[in-house]
Amino acid sequence: MVTSQVVNTYPLSSYTFGTKEPKMEKDTSVADRLARMKVNYMKEGMRTSVEGILLVQEHNHPHILLLQIGNTFCKLPGGRLKPGENGMIFTWVLFFIFLPLIQFTEIDGLKRKLSSKLAANSPSLQPDWQVGECVAIWWRPNFETIMYPYCPPHITKPKECKKLFVVHLSEREYFAVPKNLKLLAVPLFELYDNVQRYGPVISTIPQQLSRFQFNMIHP
Repeated sequence: MVTSQVVNTYPLSSYTFGTKEPKMEKDTSVADRLARMKVNYMKEGMRTSVEGILLVQEHNHPHILLLQIGNTFCKLPGGRLKPGENGMIFTWVLFFIFLPLIQFTEIDGLKRKLSSKLAANSPSLQPDWQVGECVAIWWRPNFETIMYPYCPPHITKPKECKKLFVVHLSEREYFAVPKNLKLLAVPLFELYDNVQRYGPVISTIPQQLSRFQFNMIHP
């Protein structure tokens, strides 16, 4: 885990992009996704998901890499953790004792999801995922689309906890994008307060990153 208030960003042109086999979505609609989430909740309890904020630069301004599905919907790379990859199995009494273990299992899960979304099939082309700080935690109180950056006090059994981590990219990497998806580099100024286009989670990333110092490196 990388803990630093400085984020080195490299030009988008430093990275190489290829394609790989399509990675189809499990759900064809939001209603299907919420229905599947409800089934999984009955089996496994609260869903824990992790997503990575991958930063590059263009025109001396930070850009975030987003996956685009179709022509409109964008999301951060990441996904649901497997049972055992999160710390929810521990009691609060043991929470602080096992906190390092909890963080590392979540980070390992995020690396697995990042590789699934953006890594080539060749072992020699695996990106060096350097996961940094968790900058935001979002909660889904019910089987609905709305999420909050806090857990409402009257909700004792939230349905999902989503954590966003900064990912420190190396100077050069190869990303393999599923053929049915697009990888976009979106500037922070476009994301800021743009809830209608990017939703409440992604549109608040600029505020979450405001405490970091961006080091624009030009090789």
